Amino acid sequence: MPERNLLDLEHFLPYRLSVLSNRISQDIARLYADRFELGITEWRVLAVLGRYPGLSASQLAERTAMDKVAVSRAVASLLAAGRLTRDTHGDDRRRSVLELSAEGQRVYAEVAPAAIAYERRLLSCLSPEDQAALSRLLQQLADAEQKTS
Repeated sequence: MPERNLLDLEHFLPYRLSVLSNRISQDIARLYADRFELGITEWRVLAVLGRYPGLSASQLAERTAMDKVAVSRAVASLLAAGRLTRDTHGDDRRRSVLELSAEGQRVYAEVAPAAIAYERRLLSCLSPEDQAALSRLLQQLADAEQKTS
């Protein structure tokens, strides 16, 4: 019988990164899911707008590499909950921009420090040199992925 090209998922980098990312995202979601009734997508939208206010929904989808439909649903949910505001862009009335409302800023101010502390705990198993190497390697992979897309 001829040898088939079998994909060894346990050693396939995209699979390993996806599984790790999903586990970390689900774990960190415990910081905000029940208390603030936020899903992972909603938190990511809040986190990005907390750092980069005034983005459109399309820019949010691009910056987070999330599906536009998922971002649109998250934005609609956050707008309905009063956690975002939507306004038209100064010069371009067709383009709307999003920002955290006072309530959105309150949620962000409570969750962001807990998320940072979670990251510190997660990375604490790595030496400072390994943390720097991980950051550098992740950037190299991101750059390589951009070139192949």
